[in-house]
Amino acid sequence: MGDDRRQADTARLLSELANGREEAFNELYDRFGTRLFRVAQAQLRNRHDAEDAVQEVFIALIRSRHKLSEVRDLAAYLFAALRHTVARRSVRRAGEPISTEIDVAEQDKTPRDADPRAERLESALAALPPEQRELLALKFEGELTFAEIGGTLGISANTAASRYRYALEKLRGWLKNEVTQR
Repeated sequence: MGDDRRQADTARLLSELANGREEAFNELYDRFGTRLFRVAQAQLRNRHDAEDAVQEVFIALIRSRHKLSEVRDLAAYLFAALRHTVARRSVRRAGEPISTEIDVAEQDKTPRDADPRAERLESALAALPPEQRELLALKFEGELTFAEIGGTLGISANTAASRYRYALEKLRGWLKNEVTQR
């Protein structure tokens, strides 16, 4: 879909959402629900908390639908809302021990849970600063562009791209060191 067509489609969807059309909320969920969930799960490392976070985002969206006409970038708006929801949930959980491991039983069943490379990658991701993990989750799990990531995080697209490169360099370095130590 071209940029003009995508913008027109987004404008139509925002208008329908602002008017409370149930079909528009269904379409929005179909477009973004899975991606939002994957990002939330990457950040929260807990399936239930991720599901609750996504639900909170959609409930807040319904409650504030009259403000949707002001939204310029729908993806950035939704992922920024998710970011704030995840932050609130993390603060609530601050007293609880937070695991840096992803519970494989809570993940979708994939062959990667038997792959030692996947385990090394998970360890490397857990070693990254939270801001870099978030950026990688937005890029890979959320499938956002650098412009959308920038809008979500309140930074420029160039800064998002630079931080992405730094995170990948750290991952490569960590994995390279991990392999040479074996």
